[in-house]
Amino acid sequence: MENSIKSLALKYGVYLGLLMILIMVLMYVVDLELMTKWWLNIILFLMILSFGILSSAKSKKILGGFMTFKQAFSSYFITVAIGVLLSTAFSIILFNIIDPEAAQFLKEKIIETSTQMMENFGAPQSEIDKAAAAMSEQEQFSVINQLKSIAWQLFAYAVIGLIVALVMRKSEPISMN
Repeated sequence: MENSIKSLALKYGVYLGLLMILIMVLMYVVDLELMTKWWLNIILFLMILSFGILSSAKSKKILGGFMTFKQAFSSYFITVAIGVLLSTAFSIILFNIIDPEAAQFLKEKIIETSTQMMENFGAPQSEIDKAAAAMSEQEQFSVINQLKSIAWQLFAYAVIGLIVALVMRKSEPISMN
């Protein structure tokens, strides 16, 4: 049974990764600036979370309705990790090999959006200039920075996965024969 839930989690992880890649390709083709929208990150977060929870729920069903904490967490985390890894690998290829100019365009748009938001919140111009300068120096689409980002993402999703596993676990009743 353990292999079947791992293969299920792997399958859902590949589906998640391919879906995220498809979304990235569509945004790249339609309007690259979509990648700077805050609401997109919320949608992607909810999508990743949903796939992880779905994987755990399907695993529980395969196991006859009973699942240990470890099985629930493993099913969730394998799905999320595979999906995020595939998406990040594609992002690294896209922004570092295929079209590095797109990364520069996005960086500029992110700086513009951030400074506009800071102005709307009434931040002092000196702070806005300081933040813009710091963002200009950073290469957020570099391989190293994307790998750092994935590490933090996986950590955050693991914490959420612990909560999901607590909810999804269910022990088999002990029979008194």
